[in-house]
Amino acid sequence: MQVTKVALIGMGTVGTGVARLLIDHGDRTARHAGRTLWVESVVVSDLQKPRDFELPRGLLTNDLSRVLQNGEVKLAAMLIGGIEPARTITLQLLESGKDIVTANKLLLAEHGPELFDRARELGRSIAFDASVMGGIPIITNIGQCFSANQILSLRGILNGTTNFIVSQMEEQDADYAAALKEAQRLGYAEPDPTMDVSGGDAAQKLAILAHLAFGARVHWREIPCVGIDTLDSADMRYAKELGYRIKLIAVAQLHDGTRSVPTTSGALELHVTPTLVKIGTPLAEVRGAFNALQVVGDAVGPVFFHGLGAGQMPTASAVVADMIDTAVGRTGITFRTLNLWSQDEARVKTLDHKQLPGRYYLRFTVEDRPGVLAEIAGLLGKHQISIASVIQHEPSGDGAGRVVPLVIMTQQAKEGAAQTAVAEIDRLKCVRAGSVRMRVLD
Repeated sequence: MQVTKVALIGMGTVGTGVARLLIDHGDRTARHAGRTLWVESVVVSDLQKPRDFELPRGLLTNDLSRVLQNGEVKLAAMLIGGIEPARTITLQLLESGKDIVTANKLLLAEHGPELFDRARELGRSIAFDASVMGGIPIITNIGQCFSANQILSLRGILNGTTNFIVSQMEEQDADYAAALKEAQRLGYAEPDPTMDVSGGDAAQKLAILAHLAFGARVHWREIPCVGIDTLDSADMRYAKELGYRIKLIAVAQLHDGTRSVPTTSGALELHVTPTLVKIGTPLAEVRGAFNALQVVGDAVGPVFFHGLGAGQMPTASAVVADMIDTAVGRTGITFRTLNLWSQDEARVKTLDHKQLPGRYYLRFTVEDRPGVLAEIAGLLGKHQISIASVIQHEPSGDGAGRVVPLVIMTQQAKEGAAQTAVAEIDRLKCVRAGSVRMRVLD
């Protein structure tokens, strides 16, 4: 059987899983690839670091030149996280004649144009299915399987850590701090969880998906983004009372700016934000550390992907699948056809976020006295925002100065109008600090 020699750069959590699949299950990969993917070298920075998978003698090295100077190695899995030295090593691998497979979403989100342009100049390819949603083959499906479609919308849960936290807050009635601590104990959240809980990780993934599906040229930091780090368990309870669950939802959707429905033309809506999702719909039922994405194409209609979006073996599964596709030439064809991260004009413009239509969940803490609801309704009406429903429970305690939560669900309104109206309501004497505004996905 034909042999394709490969190298692994990095042997952390994902790299260890990739090594295990290629070495312990080489017969499986050979059956799918029609050739053996032979691990020639595994490059690491620390040879003495303890590892829970024992490599065959002679594979492990801290000398990158051993791969760069080996003309028989045609394919490298670049499994180092972060920006540097990952960027420099990727360029060196391309210039030494290697095709690349990577799981590094941050590297692509920050330096995709530079790396992909250089790869095209050198006649090489970069495969990256593992960079978004781990073991869920969403990159392949959008790039290849849906190629007959105009994608209309992507809506999904792209970060398992945040989904675990909001699931804990709802199911265990835990506050945010307790849910985060549990996520860290189980290894779902890093000691510094900022990139996950701020929504930044989901925004990086959304930028990649929006580029692939719509040809959008947007940096992930330009995507409007709100994290879950200010979520209150009270809002989980109110959402459930209204028939919704709160999820951190990433959205990329084409529409004409007047209605929150997909269209085949118009500007691209992009954002990541805690969102109320109707109980019983697929996204609302995604629990724990799972990811999910609903893709709507004009020909195929709605398609739903659900699974583990991170972790050693799911991500390693996607890396090895990309290695097989690259070895047999499928990745190169897609890479050239899509012209990813090229200097071409963006195929679609992004919608002005303030013009984005949608419904909203609003929660205020207000004085318990007559006329408060009328004051708030008056300011909403001033900005053409209609009220769909209200929740105001009876107050607890006695005496003057009591405050109560007031929950309002709006009809459809523009993002900018909702933002301005809430800011004006916050300045009313009857309203206390700490109002909440979240989008509603119906």
